[in-house]
Amino acid sequence: MTTECEYTHVELLTLNGPEYRRVSTAPPRLPTKDEIPVIDLNPIDGDAHERELRAAKVRAAAENTGFFYIKNHGIPDELIQEALAQAQAFFQQSEEDKLKVASAKMKLMDGFHGVGSTQINKTESRDRKETFSLRYNPHRDPQANPANLPADDDDDQDRALWAGTAHLPGFRETTTAFYQARLTLARKMIRIFALALHLPDDYFDELVTHPGADGLYVHYPGTPDGPATNDATLEVGIGSHTDIQCVTLLWQDMSGGLQVLSAQDEWLDARPIPGTLVVNIGDFLQRLSNNRFRSTVHRVFNRQPASRYSMPFFLGFNPEAVCRVVPSCVDAAHPPLYEPISCGQWHRDRLALAQGLLVRP
Repeated sequence: MTTECEYTHVELLTLNGPEYRRVSTAPPRLPTKDEIPVIDLNPIDGDAHERELRAAKVRAAAENTGFFYIKNHGIPDELIQEALAQAQAFFQQSEEDKLKVASAKMKLMDGFHGVGSTQINKTESRDRKETFSLRYNPHRDPQANPANLPADDDDDQDRALWAGTAHLPGFRETTTAFYQARLTLARKMIRIFALALHLPDDYFDELVTHPGADGLYVHYPGTPDGPATNDATLEVGIGSHTDIQCVTLLWQDMSGGLQVLSAQDEWLDARPIPGTLVVNIGDFLQRLSNNRFRSTVHRVFNRQPASRYSMPFFLGFNPEAVCRVVPSCVDAAHPPLYEPISCGQWHRDRLALAQGLLVRP
């Protein structure tokens, strides 16, 4: 006898008002290989034919669930493990020491956010996580032209940030190196995405010269004796949401807990795979693709006694760049669904909405 699935919904707050997504109440299941595939990037800098093959796989994933794993991505595992050790060292400090670099003190909003300081989904619990953020600064961009660097304000920002972590051996050096490696990879990935959209691979190059690019360390505290359940009425690590920017790169430890909403409205258990990063589409790239690429709802639980660590990297375009739906996604049957907007304005409005500072119908 077949049991009929029951459904509920998740509410997402958007610039056009609330949106509701149907969600099965069944427990999360493992994804099929097509729903969240593993894509081998080796060699990501190969010839045109090899790059087109990779772009075709990325296109299929982006049009399906909007999530995929990448392997042979070029970031050394030694650097990843060093960054993880630095994340653990940072979050194992006292609250007083972490607050030395509280984001509220920082001009560019780098730094520390405490547990429960955010609530990404207003219909779910506050987010049970703490973060350390490193935002884009041209002084640590390996591709920045030294002759075009701005005045010392950004350097002053860096000095304040690193002064508050100077007692952690190697924290600045490793965190910066890991940020730079992810920025380099993200710029390569955006070229693959251009090909996946049937555009020249350098189509977006001028939009990522000084991008909105945030590298995070995230700690989800353990839940001692917590129930082994994924009931969304319980505390979430981070609530149901879609990412704001273009592309997200995610390293996650082996704890599990990432769940992705499938095209069939079921939660998928996006379990960690050693040696891979998770890549997913953000809202701005969905917008530019005229909804061809999917920015998919996801969430995180940590129902284990042990801590969970993840290290996401969010890539957006240059803040002042006004972007429109790309020409390859527009024709007589598919007019543009979105008006042009700058990536910076889009990001600011979305953050203000999440913080309750911007009201929409």
